Amino acid sequence: MIDLVKKLRDKTNAGILDCKSALSESGGDIDKAIEILRKKGKAQASKKSGRITKEGVIECYIHMGGKIGVLVEINCESDFVARNESFRKLIKDIAMQVAASKPMYVSAKDVPADILEKEKEIAKEQIKTSGADKNKPANVIEKIVESKVNKFIEDFCLLEQPFIKDPKVKVKDLLENTIATLGENIVVRRFTRYQVGEEC
Repeated sequence: MIDLVKKLRDKTNAGILDCKSALSESGGDIDKAIEILRKKGKAQASKKSGRITKEGVIECYIHMGGKIGVLVEINCESDFVARNESFRKLIKDIAMQVAASKPMYVSAKDVPADILEKEKEIAKEQIKTSGADKNKPANVIEKIVESKVNKFIEDFCLLEQPFIKDPKVKVKDLLENTIATLGENIVVRRFTRYQVGEEC
């Protein structure tokens, strides 16, 4: 049991008691225990989401021998958490994510309405010109358009992206797990990514 708790802690960064409880509930199944902890984390994160975050850290990350640079601001509720190792690890992971995955927005709510509308128009145009989908019923075409817009959001919104170190987990899950572990609201405020030779 101790080995399972350690393994679960390494995978989720959750507390010992939470890991024991999740393993007990899952009958020792690590994958089910991870799911239980993630659900618990989401519940705890949603309770904390309205709390004010005035502390935090700005982290810089340089990649590929100085060819890519990232600045990320992540806020939390207290200076104590801002100095915490788990919080620092989260910031580093998110900075690496920005460097590798080139998001344009923090979350889906940050995407301007006109950009989403443009993506819908592009998706509709693609359907019209492709032989496979253009004769499908209107409700099916609408679902295809919605799916393409959701793919755009997943590709370009940081919190919706698959985490580079574990693509089964989204960045927002990583954030929620850290909120659950540290017991404070945490917000990715903003980021900037620079790449040598890239147009501004």
